[in-house]
Amino acid sequence: MGRGKFKGKPTGHRHFSTPEELRAGTSARPRTFKKEEAEVEEEEEESEEEVEEEPEKRKGTQGLIEIENPNLAKQKNVKAKDVDMGRTTELSRREREEIEKQKAHERYMKLQEQGKTEQARKDLERLALIRQQRAEAAKKREEEKTAREQKKTEARK
Repeated sequence: MGRGKFKGKPTGHRHFSTPEELRAGTSARPRTFKKEEAEVEEEEEESEEEVEEEPEKRKGTQGLIEIENPNLAKQKNVKAKDVDMGRTTELSRREREEIEKQKAHERYMKLQEQGKTEQARKDLERLALIRQQRAEAAKKREEEKTAREQKKTEARK
């Protein structure tokens, strides 16, 4: 027979009280549990009274846990009429670095177009060499073509 989702450990198995055991009061639950449960309910009632006395209402878990986290960003609510439009916001370090990186790349590309960088000089040298080789190859092909034509004309005579 299948054991279901909870396989358990070899040291013990999960035990659930049947409805009959619950009605009869012979469940495997310890007797002290009811006493502890009653104490917890009394404490909850007392704490509810204390909570009602607090005039501040907080959202979520803020009312449950009092924390003083220095890293927690506090909300700054600024009214529209108090906003200073002339003031510019300071950029974070990452944003500043990103902008500097973009500007440096733009400067490099501008110099690259003008042929002032080392890479541009090397590229232009390679380009000149390739053009020279292509010109020599074209000249050689022309010479071979004219030589073939001369042979054909001599052969016909």
